[in-house]
Amino acid sequence: VKDKRWIELDIPDQKAYIMRLLDALEVTNRDKRLKVSRAILYLVQGVFGECDCEVDVLYWSRHNTFLLYEMGIFTALLELLSMEIDNNQACSSAVRKPAISLADSTELRVLLSSMYLMVETIRLETEDEKTEWQSVRESFRTELSTQVYNGEPFALLLFTMVTKFCSMNAPHFPMKKVLLLLWKTLLFTLGGFEDLQAKKVKTREALCLPPLPENSIKVVRSMRAASPPASAMELIEQQRRGRSSRRIHCHHWNLRWCLMMSTLQPLVKQDSLDAYNERDPFKNDEARDDEEDNDDVDSGIEGEVGLLDRDVIIQPPPPPVRPPSERVCFPRGLPWAPKVREKDIEHFLETSRNKFIGFTLGNDIDTLVGLPRPIHESVKTLKQHKYVSIAEVQMKKEEQLQRCPMTLGEEEVEESPIEILYQGMLSNLSQYVIALLKLLLAAAPTSKAKTDSINILADVLPEEMPITVLQSMKLGIDVNRHKEIIVKAISGLLLLLLKHFKLNHIYQFEYVSQHLVFANCIPLILKFFNQNIMSYISAKNSVCVLDFPHCVVHELPELTAESLEAGDNNQFCWRNLFSCINLLRILNKLTKWKHSRTMMLVVFKSAPILKRSLKVKQAMMQLYVLKLLKIQTKYLGRQWRKSNTKTMSAIYQKVRHRLNDDWAYGNDIDARPWDFQAEECALRESIEKFNSRRYDKNQSTDFTPVDNCLQSVLGQRMELPEDFHFSYEMWLEREVFSQPIQWEELLQTE
Repeated sequence: VKDKRWIELDIPDQKAYIMRLLDALEVTNRDKRLKVSRAILYLVQGVFGECDCEVDVLYWSRHNTFLLYEMGIFTALLELLSMEIDNNQACSSAVRKPAISLADSTELRVLLSSMYLMVETIRLETEDEKTEWQSVRESFRTELSTQVYNGEPFALLLFTMVTKFCSMNAPHFPMKKVLLLLWKTLLFTLGGFEDLQAKKVKTREALCLPPLPENSIKVVRSMRAASPPASAMELIEQQRRGRSSRRIHCHHWNLRWCLMMSTLQPLVKQDSLDAYNERDPFKNDEARDDEEDNDDVDSGIEGEVGLLDRDVIIQPPPPPVRPPSERVCFPRGLPWAPKVREKDIEHFLETSRNKFIGFTLGNDIDTLVGLPRPIHESVKTLKQHKYVSIAEVQMKKEEQLQRCPMTLGEEEVEESPIEILYQGMLSNLSQYVIALLKLLLAAAPTSKAKTDSINILADVLPEEMPITVLQSMKLGIDVNRHKEIIVKAISGLLLLLLKHFKLNHIYQFEYVSQHLVFANCIPLILKFFNQNIMSYISAKNSVCVLDFPHCVVHELPELTAESLEAGDNNQFCWRNLFSCINLLRILNKLTKWKHSRTMMLVVFKSAPILKRSLKVKQAMMQLYVLKLLKIQTKYLGRQWRKSNTKTMSAIYQKVRHRLNDDWAYGNDIDARPWDFQAEECALRESIEKFNSRRYDKNQSTDFTPVDNCLQSVLGQRMELPEDFHFSYEMWLEREVFSQPIQWEELLQTE
């Protein structure tokens, strides 16, 4: 349709144009295919050349994305992506190049950008979306999570791109876009943390387990950050500041006292003054210091302002009174309900029976004969807070299946998206994990550039290097932002995989965890945090005026070195804060209830590194730092506990309590150093048995019946190659006639 813009076309005309684009994607000319791919990307980006504001761009982007998917554009883009991956000529030329730039990955970047925008736009739900879009979303999710490419999920194709890049076979792949698309694909097909919480509740109901004591997501959201423990230098500086400010305080208070005595009537009643000066109990120490500084300034001003001029000072308006339903209520107790494992109850009863009776009853937690009344009450309290996890039920069931395979029969496994993904990843899981950790190491701000390290800047460096200071600053910001996005994508997808595997089956989670540990994930994360974490979280590696869709709708102002240095107005970079929290959560999952890995934290001296991270006043990040400090406190010695009492108090206040857990002391019987290697070996053996039983279907087990009948064996039909009858006589001569048969060996006994 000539002389009409895209936003003026009817739906049939738009579909006809998309069909023309589909036909043009099948041409053999590479330049024409690239031109059509860019036209599709322009549609997915919301035809910003025809829009006047950002809202219109987002509206048309969403409309076009659903329309393009219904017309089969995603499948066509997937075929083009597989062609580019298998393009050996481009891979070999990129390997030979000394320096790779943006020009080497133009086609891949256009395809991956279009696919990323389609996945992310369809994944997000809005309130005002059309009713038929919900069914489109579900069909797209099913398509991505099942056999979308060569009988495998789409995520496996992206994992293959990651391993191919890290093995130096395709150094021109744009890793930032690949990792972002992989993360969003997993988030779409598997579900986010809210979906995980709902699945966890349903799984516990199916296993007849009691409901969860609380919703962990809501509890963390309601927590408040604590003030970090002060270092020795900060304490000395505070003492100096306090001495110098005492004289100023005395001068200000003398002025206030003279002014109050000279007035005829009291200004404020004492009760209301006390109420006004009451401090917020939830306010952190820095806020209180700020209030004290403000008091100093205000008192100085009041000393100089006359009594008649006081009425001119504008008082702040009173805060609006919230209705009772909207008021925030802070619980007075601990944020988490305490938990007790069955193993803890068994250990408590074993100790009590040895003390009062002189013998034990094994794993019996019900018989209390001969024990005093306080022990009865203690056991009752422990049982009230007993928590049975899904992992414990899965491990017991696996133990029964290994012990009685013929009686229990074959296990019924639900073909869920995470199960299909695990089956596809199983054969090359170690390669995927090592590749992701290599990229994380290359993108970490503390890592130094080496000649043998992988180049993750292939899709950010231009063909011609900058020649002006402004261009160099812009490129530097872009490079730092590029690395931050890679860290964010890797940390997000690793945490997502670990949580979904743990809910699906505990041994799937343990298998991935062991690969991460053996690939040095723990020291890598500690190396990441061994930096000035406050400067990393408050980094401003972004330019607001260049963000999409602002940059294509509004006129760009002239960029200067000062504006680039200023950055945005945000106090924190939420991207980096998100990455730090994810890495801390991954470290928690790898070390929880694993004493050998906890000792790795102690050996790598993680306590001072983690303690510095407490300076970030964000409740969720502080929670996971305190968890990591809690599990290694018993190994750090009495002197460390004595000099870090504020950290110990924060652990008591914010981290969940495990009854009978001597985490602050060294009395744990499970913390014997000589059992560490045996613990990992036993876990490795259990994982191998699980993978062999469930996924190794071709293996002949000991329970396969043996056919001893000669006629039956000779009568079986064997699958032979098509050309076998041509070389049958040669095979007989080589395998039968030329082989001597020692008949007397049959008569000999061993």
